[in-house]
Amino acid sequence: MHGTPHIVSDVMTHTVAAIGRGASFKEIVRMMQDWKVSALPVLEGEGRVVGVVSEADLLPKEEFRDSDPDRHTQLRRLPDLAKAGAVTAGELMTSPALTVHADATLAQAARTMALAKVKRLPVVDDVGMLQGIVSRADLLKVFLREDEDIAEEVRREVVSYLFPKSTSSAIVTVRDGVVTLSGHIRDTSLIPVAARLIRAVEGVVNVNFDVSEPNRPSKPAPAPPSHSENTSPS
Repeated sequence: MHGTPHIVSDVMTHTVAAIGRGASFKEIVRMMQDWKVSALPVLEGEGRVVGVVSEADLLPKEEFRDSDPDRHTQLRRLPDLAKAGAVTAGELMTSPALTVHADATLAQAARTMALAKVKRLPVVDDVGMLQGIVSRADLLKVFLREDEDIAEEVRREVVSYLFPKSTSSAIVTVRDGVVTLSGHIRDTSLIPVAARLIRAVEGVVNVNFDVSEPNRPSKPAPAPPSHSENTSPS
């Protein structure tokens, strides 16, 4: 089966705000405000991503602006204290940058974001050159897919293989991304497999089943024994 290939390059933003290592603290804040983003890739050379500066990297400067942390806090928050005194992107950035390739699946990108607790990822090529940016909102775009497109893919890529018309009469309907498979299915043991494959189709929100096994033809009843009249001679 060959599902629709939804990869990062399908949804990523190609125009990206980025900064160099030498960008000042104020430049970084201003660019974040102008572009309405919470993080910026840091580039060097011809555009290789070497780090990312996020709002979280900037906040320690405000947090420790008028405080004198005790020894325990200094030891526990040493990285944050270092960033509180930083003035350039090279000093503030988180490095190496967490990135993703353009041919990664949306599921891979979503998993990376979730594990790292980040809102966006720079998209890079094989040598680390910036290609774009992908955000959580970009990954959710697949759920705007038309219901009929989803239904057609489910019919083509799942139902036609698991429940061919020669043995079943499965009906696929989709409403607001929720797939319902109904009708007669000869082998209902395949339903868990179907559910897993349908959920893997991009844009599917959930899967419901309303199926039954087709009526099996009943065996013909045995013919009643004949009761021929006994005409033995008297």
